[in-house]
Amino acid sequence: MQKYYLCIDLKSFYASVECVERGLDPYTTNLVVADETRGKGTICLAVSPRMKMLGVKNRCRLYEIPPTINYIIATPRMKKYIEYSANIYAIYLKYFSKDDIHVYSVDEAFMDATDYLKLYKVNPIELAKIIIKDIFQTYRITATAGIGANMYLAKIALDITAKHSATNIGFLDEEKYKNELWHHKPLTDFWQIGKGIERRLNRMRIFDMYDVAHTDQKRLYKEFGINAEFLIDHSWGKENCTIADIKAYRPKSTSISNSQVLFEDYSFINARLVLKEMIELSSQRLIEENLVTDTVQLYIGYSKDIIKATGGTRKLENYTNVYSQLVKPFLELYERTTDKDVPIRRIGINFANVIERKNTQLSLFTNQEKIDKERKLELTMSSIKNKMGKNKIIRGMDLQEKATTLVRNNLVGGHNAE
Repeated sequence: MQKYYLCIDLKSFYASVECVERGLDPYTTNLVVADETRGKGTICLAVSPRMKMLGVKNRCRLYEIPPTINYIIATPRMKKYIEYSANIYAIYLKYFSKDDIHVYSVDEAFMDATDYLKLYKVNPIELAKIIIKDIFQTYRITATAGIGANMYLAKIALDITAKHSATNIGFLDEEKYKNELWHHKPLTDFWQIGKGIERRLNRMRIFDMYDVAHTDQKRLYKEFGINAEFLIDHSWGKENCTIADIKAYRPKSTSISNSQVLFEDYSFINARLVLKEMIELSSQRLIEENLVTDTVQLYIGYSKDIIKATGGTRKLENYTNVYSQLVKPFLELYERTTDKDVPIRRIGINFANVIERKNTQLSLFTNQEKIDKERKLELTMSSIKNKMGKNKIIRGMDLQEKATTLVRNNLVGGHNAE
């Protein structure tokens, strides 16, 4: 049976939401979404379609916008965007089962439309038009759609062909893909090919997907290892992964990460405080989800003028999820590996090899009563935070001058939540 996938994207989503909230048309309004309190160097999370028509690129910095353009600066409101995204997801559920929807990001989703075309007595392009119209009439948000014989082709149809279509819809099957996009450039327009991969391909005298498809596969495997398989399949417009495969996937091992870019350059002592805050918040997450870890990993990035990073990995004697047992190995790694004389700008922590607590054995050399008491206290704190707000109960260290938890608790994805 011929498969048909839709990939729907909400155009200039954050900027479009801000225009809709102001009763403005994104196609006639100059608007950027950015936190101007961070200075002219802050990145614009989105720009309105009108700004794109004027040559302003998405993800530009405020100072890069020509001074001749008058525009509105909208402070990011991540909760508002998530609310719109959830409401639009509800529209998808009018047409598809949740089992046939894969949410790829806050503004993009895949749908397996194969079994629905006969039900609705439409072809895939007609179905895409119905959904796009529903989204616009309900929320005044413009959507674009890619339609493909597999998820990869649907994504490429969205990213490359839909933007040049008057209907905001693109369609690709394998033959159409080869006829129209084999010689398309740049390679970075294709899903999962970044600038680094493009440079490596260019060094091999490979400049488009036709070249990838007709290159000796041994060369590609030598350069990219197992990832060459995806490059080769995609060069021919093939993709075996389905939404059902994604739904059924269960990772062999799990990790939990937390990272942040600091608001300014931090000294060794002040960054140590932030590290402790991050460990405390992440350990609470482990406890809430009834998970434990036996491996901790640390990453320290330095000021923008310093091109280096430090950190390391520490294997623990036992699985745990309590702060008192996790903070010690992290601080030991921090003390041992961090350059004390260079300003710090990025901190990342990771709990690796995370498993469910019920799958672990108790240690004879651990004061289990003390650990259970600490875990119970953390659960109580989490319950209060979930009901009353994250800043309703905090540790004393969160009140210190260089602490970041109070501020970051009001952010979503590193940006203003409200």
